[in-house]
Amino acid sequence: MPLPWVAAGAGLVLGLLIPSPVRAQIDEIQVYTGEINKPGEFSITLHDNYTIIGPKQPAFIGGIVPDHSLNGVPEYGLGITPWLELGAYLPLYTVTRDRRMLIDGGKLRALFVLPDAAERTFWYGVNFELSYNARHWEEARYAAEVRPILGWRFGPVDLLLNPIVDLPFHGGPGALTFAPAERVAYNLSETWALAIEHYADYGRFANFEPLSRQYHALYGVIDYNRGPFSLEFGIGHGFTAVSEPLIVKLILTRSF
Repeated sequence: MPLPWVAAGAGLVLGLLIPSPVRAQIDEIQVYTGEINKPGEFSITLHDNYTIIGPKQPAFIGGIVPDHSLNGVPEYGLGITPWLELGAYLPLYTVTRDRRMLIDGGKLRALFVLPDAAERTFWYGVNFELSYNARHWEEARYAAEVRPILGWRFGPVDLLLNPIVDLPFHGGPGALTFAPAERVAYNLSETWALAIEHYADYGRFANFEPLSRQYHALYGVIDYNRGPFSLEFGIGHGFTAVSEPLIVKLILTRSF
């Protein structure tokens, strides 16, 4: 039997025997609030998350093993108008469990919002994102994300919904996936807040994965925001076989 056929057969067997998560690794674990930089204001945000206990198989052949991996990216944001902020994420990076440093790609975004979200009881927006991905990061070399933002305020409590739609640039409309995120926050003061966040990935719209193959994780989060500095720290736990049993995230922002 020719060697290529042997390799193809082995790959098929491995794909059937090794369960793969619905979603691959992620660099940015965040629910968008709809608040943006003022016109002319520039910010740098450092996103990092570390999987303390995670799946020991990659989401796809040649992908990154989540267990004991550190993923992150610097984000650069610039306020253009009261309703538009442009941003870039570069470079996406990973430190694997065997201490290899990998460059994963980059992203560009345009965030449109209803101005002055912090002063409203209901607000909305939408973020458009384009990404270029290394082969070990995503199966799709190019991909897009559409992230609607819906927010409600009830006294000190904020409710935020991000019903995210991901589109890898292969497979046509049938490749669209649904990966929503939600956040309930209690504002202790203008500086401190406590929140619960839920992140999910149901798989392709055309055929949602069974519950055991979906991604579901819940985070407890604390926020600090004062002057040009803000900090968000969270501890997450996944509830399905393809989710991380224990993961932490840290988001640091400096505005100029």
